Amino acid sequence: MESRTTCWPCWFGVNRSTITRAIAEVRPLLAERGCTVTAGVRLRTLAEVVDHLGESGKTGIIDGTEIRIRRPAVGRKDRDRFISGKSKQNAVKAMVLTDGDGRLLFCSPTRPGSCADITHARQLGLVKLLSDGPAIEILVDAGYQGLGAQTGGRVVTPPHHKFKKNAPDWYEEMHERQRKANSSRRIRVEHGIAHLKNWRALARREHASDTIQAIAGLLSHQQAADLTSSQQR
Repeated sequence: MESRTTCWPCWFGVNRSTITRAIAEVRPLLAERGCTVTAGVRLRTLAEVVDHLGESGKTGIIDGTEIRIRRPAVGRKDRDRFISGKSKQNAVKAMVLTDGDGRLLFCSPTRPGSCADITHARQLGLVKLLSDGPAIEILVDAGYQGLGAQTGGRVVTPPHHKFKKNAPDWYEEMHERQRKANSSRRIRVEHGIAHLKNWRALARREHASDTIQAIAGLLSHQQAADLTSSQQR
């Protein structure tokens, strides 16, 4: 029996450089495929997702997710940009959009961890797409507070706490009830993000955007296949 330290590519007579080159060629192709909705139908851009939600009448759910990465090399000029203000860790973040059932519809390119969720959404053109697009409902968390007014109410955020201190008991109860109702509707997006973050390849900062979008595309394809299979039973 061969040593357990034997590199698996050697079993097939393939060099490591050949595999690395093949991955580099396939990764961007997978990223460009977008997310599968049904067989032969994919959503590649945020604009296509907004139109899809408008045509289907479904609710969208958006959340930003942070992915821890290896620390950039010492001396790199933008090293501090990857430090997240939330987790205080080196990270990149992406914006994930699912439908109300938790099916992946879109995953954005990554941004350094220091970029705020609402800033990332604006940079992706979400405000303009929703303001000029169909009347749809997008659920978000408190990190996107303020987008509701900018999109004509299409973005639904958790209720803002109007009292800094000494809030009446009736208000606290109402606020907590509304907050939980919003959170329970948004929980589906957390499931989609959890599946994304299970992939170890995301730990590498290099090619992070292509990697996470490729993974999102593969997961959405599996979700569509599982849905089709369940409907045929």
